[in-house]
Amino acid sequence: MTKPIGAVVSGVALNEPLSNKVVDELHSALMEHQVLFFRNQPMDHESHERLGRYFGELAGHSGVGGIEGHPNVVKIHADADSKFVAGEDWHMDLSEDPEPPMGSILYLHTVPPVGGDTLFASMYAAYDALSPAMKAFIDPLTAVHDSNHIYRELFPDVDKKYPTNTHPLVRTHPVTKRKCLFFSKSKIIRINGLTKPEGEALRDFLAHHCENPNFQVRFRWEPHSIAFWDNRCTQHFATWDYFPETRSGYRVSVAGDKPY
Repeated sequence: MTKPIGAVVSGVALNEPLSNKVVDELHSALMEHQVLFFRNQPMDHESHERLGRYFGELAGHSGVGGIEGHPNVVKIHADADSKFVAGEDWHMDLSEDPEPPMGSILYLHTVPPVGGDTLFASMYAAYDALSPAMKAFIDPLTAVHDSNHIYRELFPDVDKKYPTNTHPLVRTHPVTKRKCLFFSKSKIIRINGLTKPEGEALRDFLAHHCENPNFQVRFRWEPHSIAFWDNRCTQHFATWDYFPETRSGYRVSVAGDKPY
């Protein structure tokens, strides 16, 4: 783990009911470290959903459906037949939604022998590293997050209107009260109040800035590992360096709030 982000948690069985004390401790750890990692946690769908509900209502995925019988459980799978993988770019989950998820809990039961790591970046650290002048400039700005261009390319045969919403470029975390960048390059189609060239230049600068390895932690998956991240203050990137091997599991997301 690194100083800005990430912690490994042991001594808790997430596939069993948790006490209020343990839930409070996990929530406090998440608020401090932004992403928590767990090893050796075999998980069925019911246990996965129960774990998510300890931290809030479950949130469905506005872009893809859940599995049969469990609409809030999204399958994450890649193998030799895959043409793309989920999350193969720096992003925040569903930033285009009116109320993006508070967090996501990803469980992988099958992982490649080498590769398939997930990188996480702290948007607290990214914001804190900006100059006072840049902070003053971007603090009042808002950006339009749109997912239609992404899903229509992935699912050209699906006739569906995907969400588009405006959010602040800098948000205040509702629990920690810390400021962080609320930024997802692939979803931001416009920064309000700027000309198109100005907005694109700022978007490109922030994208490059957020990818600074000084803000990151890299998680090497093992079978039956879990990552639980605070989607309000982190970005993540799923590497696809394991083709044609299989990487497979499931994700649930916890409902969030409108960024302010």
